[in-house]
Amino acid sequence: MSTSHGADSEVGRLRTVMLHRPGPELKRLTPRNNDKLLFDGIPWVSRAQEEHDAFAEALRSRDVEVLYLVELLVETLASDEARERAIQGAMASLHLGDTLRQYLTTALQDQSPEELAGFLTAGVRNDEVRGGHGLVTSLLASDDFLIDPLPNLLFTRDSSVWVRDRVAITSLAMPARERETQLTELIYTLHPRFAGTPKIHGWQREHVEGGDVLLLAPGVIAVGVGERTTPAGAERLARQVFAADLAHTVLAVPIAQERATMHLDTVCTMVDVDKIVMYPNVADSLRAYAVTCVDRAGDGDAGLVLRTAEAEPFLVAAAKAMSIDTLHQIDTGLDPVTAEREQWDDGNNTLAISPRVAVAYERNIETNTRLEEAGIEVVAIAGSELGSGRGGPRCMSCPVVRDPLPA
Repeated sequence: MSTSHGADSEVGRLRTVMLHRPGPELKRLTPRNNDKLLFDGIPWVSRAQEEHDAFAEALRSRDVEVLYLVELLVETLASDEARERAIQGAMASLHLGDTLRQYLTTALQDQSPEELAGFLTAGVRNDEVRGGHGLVTSLLASDDFLIDPLPNLLFTRDSSVWVRDRVAITSLAMPARERETQLTELIYTLHPRFAGTPKIHGWQREHVEGGDVLLLAPGVIAVGVGERTTPAGAERLARQVFAADLAHTVLAVPIAQERATMHLDTVCTMVDVDKIVMYPNVADSLRAYAVTCVDRAGDGDAGLVLRTAEAEPFLVAAAKAMSIDTLHQIDTGLDPVTAEREQWDDGNNTLAISPRVAVAYERNIETNTRLEEAGIEVVAIAGSELGSGRGGPRCMSCPVVRDPLPA
């Protein structure tokens, strides 16, 4: 297919987006495993599906093409090469042992693309296996997972990021999410729609998560460095975008290493070419290191010579890099307590459909009021169940095609 994919900003007119509709993997969450699988609660799955369907319909009503990750995965798994890679990735866990690994490998090879996609995303429990009996399966509890479910697939922003015409396959830091990017890479490599798509980074490289990557403007990328994205990951991404001439400035932005601020997009998101919704409790302390490439001393991204400027207030550094007078801040909430509540409920985590039009959770009333007062049209959606994994509209969406911003 000749479809041109890519994005050079957070706010260019959204044309195509990749989502993941909540599925059987969420039904695998229990009070015993939800912390390990990074959920703060046990979602009501049917309600989460209703909320997600309404989110997708809100996008379609604005002429956005919606792609679903599992549908793309099923289509990809029609390829023998894709099936082999996917099964190898799922079988790489050291907790299986050879007897069980060999049995599961054979069993998975016999599945249809739909069935295989189901096992890869919803997981396989010990009591669901008939055969492969040996020491490992005998010693594991009946409800232990042999292949862990992937409930965080819901947050498609994290496992890939389009930077202009290239897709960055990210490297997720938490063990519960490691396999997500293997599946994403499989789709971008072997699905016919994405044939020939140039890729950067990769799931085996230093940790970088998509929620930490903001395309502030064409040529300007902010990368949060905190709980999920490491300093080395930020440097590696900077080297790759400079080597490919995808950006002229990368802003490395330290954020607190804690659950409430796990990604940069839990602190701020762009809603216009010069407006950003931001958690006011960190606005004054948020700083950025501007990284630029000053020389190419050798081949590949490792041969680049980078310059890191002294840290400046984030809004100042961003405006300089974007060549604008001011990056206008819209605060979450109307007072410190409301701001903290609505930041926790993803009030900052908006998805821009176009300049001055953004999707936001309806429950963040005060933040949405601030956005509207600043001239931003808010497309409000329900998210009482979707938010149990700590993620808003931006977290749940990977823009695949955005219109370029006018020069």
